[in-house]
Amino acid sequence: MHTPFDPEQACLESCESIRAIIGDFRPELAIVLGSGLGGFGDRIHVDHCISYSDIPHFMPCHVAGHSGNLLFGTIRKKKVVCQQGRYHYYEGHDPQHIVHPIRVMSQLGAGNLLVTNAAGGICEGFVPGDIMLIRDHINFMGMNPLRGTNPDGMGTRFPDMSYAYNSHLSAFMLEAALETHVFLREGVYLAVPGPSYETPAEIRMFRTLGADAVGMSTVPEVIAAVHAGMQVVGLSCISNVAAGLTEQVLAHDHVAEVVGSAGRQFEDLVACWIGKIT
Repeated sequence: MHTPFDPEQACLESCESIRAIIGDFRPELAIVLGSGLGGFGDRIHVDHCISYSDIPHFMPCHVAGHSGNLLFGTIRKKKVVCQQGRYHYYEGHDPQHIVHPIRVMSQLGAGNLLVTNAAGGICEGFVPGDIMLIRDHINFMGMNPLRGTNPDGMGTRFPDMSYAYNSHLSAFMLEAALETHVFLREGVYLAVPGPSYETPAEIRMFRTLGADAVGMSTVPEVIAAVHAGMQVVGLSCISNVAAGLTEQVLAHDHVAEVVGSAGRQFEDLVACWIGKIT
């Protein structure tokens, strides 16, 4: 008989397993690295690298560019936990499993969260390699990870999403962009379930709705983080111009290649930002 997933019990068991390895290490900041951005882990002075396969209730990552490790270490004198690889709804995962690492990182002590992703550019003028600060999001995935019985020990039944992306953390990101000479776009991220890329008609609709970039992740994690009381900031690396805005055929390999080429700028920006947050 299938046993229902209990978010609170699963989080407790994952945390106990992790604490047996990291001891009294308490991260201040959690980072989720999206497609092609896993190289930022090299910037961290790593104390512990734990494979997802060694953590109860974590699952392997099956998407290229997602290595599936949880890193614990220090960068710019800040203690961080870094999620190298995320779970996606299109892989068939239950929403509760997708956001499980966020809840674990919160329970381990991280009060701030940086989410990153690769996204298609919808806003006119966005070009591959641009980095966008996420100001807000639109959930077009047809699901919410908080659906079902509310785990009261993790957050309120009806979390307010008015300020999902923290203005103070975002201001520090803009300062970091100036210091590192990174041209930082700003905009609204729209999430779809995937895995098929969007049609040109859908992109025209999303632009009408006010979206500047589109991707297949991030929004469930942000919802869970806000539910848990975390302060969130988000970055999208524009990997391609969305369907219908160019004649280029969209492919995941090309996405990873473009994001990888922008990796140095991204890493400099994030490292500088980490040094600023308090």
